[in-house]
Amino acid sequence: MKKITLVLLIAFTLLSCKQKVAEQKAKSDPELAKKEYTADTVKTSIGDLILPAPYATKSTAKVYSLVEWPENTKPKAPEGFTVSKFADGFDNPRWTYIAPNGDFFVVESNTRNSANKITLLRDQNNDGTFEVRETFLENLNQPFGMLVVGKSFYVANTDGLYKYPYTEGQTSLKDVEGTKIVDLPAGGYNNHWTRNIITNDARNKIYISVGSASNVGEYGMEEEKRRANILEVNLDGTGEKVYASGLRNPVGMDWNPITGELWTAVNERDKLGDNLVPDYITSVKKGGFYGWPYSYYGQIEDPRMKDKADSLVDKAIMPDVPVGSHTASLGFTFYTANQFPEKYKNGAFIGQHGSWNRSKFSGYKVTFVPFSEGKPTGKQQDFLNGFIANESEGTVYGRPVGVTVTPNGALLVNDDTGNTIWKISYNQ
Repeated sequence: MKKITLVLLIAFTLLSCKQKVAEQKAKSDPELAKKEYTADTVKTSIGDLILPAPYATKSTAKVYSLVEWPENTKPKAPEGFTVSKFADGFDNPRWTYIAPNGDFFVVESNTRNSANKITLLRDQNNDGTFEVRETFLENLNQPFGMLVVGKSFYVANTDGLYKYPYTEGQTSLKDVEGTKIVDLPAGGYNNHWTRNIITNDARNKIYISVGSASNVGEYGMEEEKRRANILEVNLDGTGEKVYASGLRNPVGMDWNPITGELWTAVNERDKLGDNLVPDYITSVKKGGFYGWPYSYYGQIEDPRMKDKADSLVDKAIMPDVPVGSHTASLGFTFYTANQFPEKYKNGAFIGQHGSWNRSKFSGYKVTFVPFSEGKPTGKQQDFLNGFIANESEGTVYGRPVGVTVTPNGALLVNDDTGNTIWKISYNQ
């Protein structure tokens, strides 16, 4: 475990070197040095948000160590819910996709030493327990998003969107060759290699989330072409359009069941202090620009990018709901099923993978944002926690990512670091 922690610490140090140079340059600039940074108050969809001044606290790296769950312990959900282990024994199970026929597809991938495969789970009698477990696809390249549309199975690798011929009920595509229909820019700062995909109600478009290549443009904006975007393409990969931009690292996506709007969870920038900048979930306006890298939460300029794109800053859209700084909010889904109590209906669940650029841990849990008539009505609430083992020692039991609603209304939570998928059911 010490070896894993050391490797992670070295990786984070290397990734942040160029950013540290940029920070020092900003702080040594005569004009910036004279500036007194101030706190800001902005109006979000759920009320006022007070944002501290940039550099109000020192930028800090706190790397976790993984420890085993003690015997007879597991994550904690609110009263009335039961948490059980749906499946384990994976190699970094980041995401679960449920096909139209009810098959569960689990992608196993990682930043480094990726398993690069997809595992199929099948619950043949709909009793909530899978009976079939098969390797569905392998030899991929950091896969993440999956999608079945008609007779095609789509996989979003870090370097492109791939399309495979598929027949409903197939348990393996290992001997089937896929076609790369969209080339995507690969690599990226920290975990910005993930490429998620979703289709629309008409099932004639695919939306692809592509995170930035940097923290805040420190490698030059030429490196950011087609990045920090949600792209829209046809089912054959043609007709690419930028659906929305200025989204530093959008990952989870879902359609608002009431308004029909696309929503996403976005990881905001690092290196401005413990409480800047809060990650967020937001509705995504077609053609909208959300600020990255020039500003955040509307027109608040990032001091490292000051005066570099005033025209873009002027039109930057305020995100809807802040969900905490450095939480790595990756998973996102609306709860449209009927098993949970009424308060959860059409609200949003968020899988928070957990911080590294903060002096105290944040995230490492699943939260819930209530909605009414398609609009968020309040701050996020803890839903599944207990993943932090010991804050002072820097130990955790796992890191939640994907959140997926099953056909019978339970919630699956992918703990990629703990190699487990948890199931949360309500005791009706």
